[in-house]
Amino acid sequence: MNLRLDFAFPGDLRLPTGGYGYDRRVIAELRTLGAQVREISLPASFPFPSPDDLETSRRLLTNDQRDALIIDGLAFGALPEETIYALAPKPVALVHHPLCLETGLEPLRADALRASETRALAHAGAVLVTSRMTADIVARDFGVHASKLFAAEPGIDRAPRATGSSDGIVRLLSVGSLLPRKGYGDLLHALSGVTGEWSLTIVGSDELDPDCARSVKGLRAVLGLPARVALTGALPAEAVATHYLDADVFVTASHFEGYGMAIAEAIARGLPVVTTREVAVAGAAPTDAALVYPAGDVGALRERLSGIVGDAALRARLSDRAWAAAQAQPRWSDAAQTMLRAIEAARRAS
Repeated sequence: MNLRLDFAFPGDLRLPTGGYGYDRRVIAELRTLGAQVREISLPASFPFPSPDDLETSRRLLTNDQRDALIIDGLAFGALPEETIYALAPKPVALVHHPLCLETGLEPLRADALRASETRALAHAGAVLVTSRMTADIVARDFGVHASKLFAAEPGIDRAPRATGSSDGIVRLLSVGSLLPRKGYGDLLHALSGVTGEWSLTIVGSDELDPDCARSVKGLRAVLGLPARVALTGALPAEAVATHYLDADVFVTASHFEGYGMAIAEAIARGLPVVTTREVAVAGAAPTDAALVYPAGDVGALRERLSGIVGDAALRARLSDRAWAAAQAQPRWSDAAQTMLRAIEAARRAS
């Protein structure tokens, strides 16, 4: 393959987020297939860039020596129409989840992001999404025609099956940055009423939203949970993998995920999952391997957690189903091939 591809994203691609983890893996796969990928780091202020950052982004994105351009949705939806219109060839927008659906946004800011992203997506040559659920949302709420939409679900690497704990304590694991959308307050409130022997480890950056991180840590103290709930901060991939192997149950209280890569990683290791319906619909969690509840319903979450902590047979059944489902999960090579189809569609539209 002789493809010269620019791949643009805000800030540092090494950040331990699900979205940037996806970007890193598809870039690696595209390079394996022979593509020449040039990484473009845009200002980190997106999706709320300053005028100077927008001008810097315009300059960085200008290149007449490439065959294709992919722009991560964290930046794409906030770029001005005139900037996108001037790009050649027409860019591919990579939408992990719509910007306006981030939990905690003020209504006026959410409305402004929805309008901006709608205008931006109209000028994309193709739109890549990471789940069928996100494809439906982008088509329904942002007016993107189905012919422009390509769903490239994250791939999952084969992983050893989790061994779990051996000391009688049910080890719960949650992986994700401390952000309002992740629902960690719901999770801590729910766990405060769960009896039995359990512990929770939350693996994720506490630097992306310092206010949210302080709130989670403060709530942990108020609820009297410091001895049972560990907050590790961001960790290297090898350390995260160790936490998966040592866990008995994976849990997320997230209010929205474009896919839910952390859940897919848990399924790959045969972990039973407790998840919100809003994440399960995205496709990462097979419903027969998960206990599902409506996001924000603390009582329902407490009920699911009490059930799985207190029932070893239930954990074993869900684990077996998760392990079976893991064998059919997509591979990163599949995502890369879908991405190449989107690139070709954008080139034809240019």
